[in-house]
Amino acid sequence: MSILDTPGWSFTRLSFTVLVLALIILPATAVTLTPGASSGSPTISSGDPVYVNGVATGHPQNGLQVWLIGNNMVRISTVQVKSDNTYSYEITSAETQNFAPGQYLVIVQHPMMNGQFDITYSATTGQVINRQMQASGGSGSGTAIFQLTRAGSLQSPDAASALMQAISSQNVDDTFATTSFIINPPNAIVNPVGDHVVGDKFIITGTTNLAVGNKLQIDVYSSSFSPTKKSQSGAYSGASGVVEVTAGTNGKNQWSFAIDSSTFRPDEYIITVEGIVQDVKGSATFNIHTTTPAPATTAVPVTRSVVETDTATPIASTMPVQGVLPATTHADLPMWSILTGLVAGIVLFFIRR
Repeated sequence: MSILDTPGWSFTRLSFTVLVLALIILPATAVTLTPGASSGSPTISSGDPVYVNGVATGHPQNGLQVWLIGNNMVRISTVQVKSDNTYSYEITSAETQNFAPGQYLVIVQHPMMNGQFDITYSATTGQVINRQMQASGGSGSGTAIFQLTRAGSLQSPDAASALMQAISSQNVDDTFATTSFIINPPNAIVNPVGDHVVGDKFIITGTTNLAVGNKLQIDVYSSSFSPTKKSQSGAYSGASGVVEVTAGTNGKNQWSFAIDSSTFRPDEYIITVEGIVQDVKGSATFNIHTTTPAPATTAVPVTRSVVETDTATPIASTMPVQGVLPATTHADLPMWSILTGLVAGIVLFFIRR
């Protein structure tokens, strides 16, 4: 897309119309933004350069006016349009290194048909001037519409909104496109690493907000490693190397480092991540074992079911009692059998006498 001669935009909306569609291939370790290409705000590490690229139709002789508005800062620059109608605006590493954390809005202003910027900034007064509005004194130099810097200036979000509204006013033929980004301190995070055994091959991974192409120094070493005397072996167990940041998702780029633990000794290991250029550090730990640790055993509880009865009934248990023979069952004798036996015994007694 390009910066086109479009009707004024509404500034009560947070999303912007897509006006620019062009990317210039740039060196690594840079964040490239295209005005209007996305309503999102990418997160950028302080110290990473930023490039704003696009296409401007009509090849304006005076170039394009770029407004950068952020946390307690305003910068106004002019960039020229190349012969192929492309343009590029750079925010250097040294500049973003000093940016305060927060959101920054870039407004690229096109002068359109009359070839001049109708909305301008007065460095003398810190005001934004509408050159199409006649001043009260009739000087023809335009009218101040709001204070952008110095005493009484608007806060950054209000100033950006007022500026876009001014460029979109009906008596101004200028148009614009926008993009934004968020500055955060640099970070490097190591994803959790599980325990391993000697000989395992695995990948250590992590995330960072550093731009794609940045270099990171990765060191993996035993926590018991320390300087030794000449008489000691001083054997080193670990690995180190330099990796490059690759593209990730959801505003987080990623990095990875391969490990072959064949020469590692069983121990706790420390992972450190450090930026080659950027001042960023991260760390984590994991363990290397001789063999796979046996899983912890858990005692199985014995379940007993109890039958509820009244106090006169013995309590029965479903658990068998080992080593006890079952009781012998006896049947009761009828009464007449007992009496008959008694009489027979008495008769035998008198006969023997």
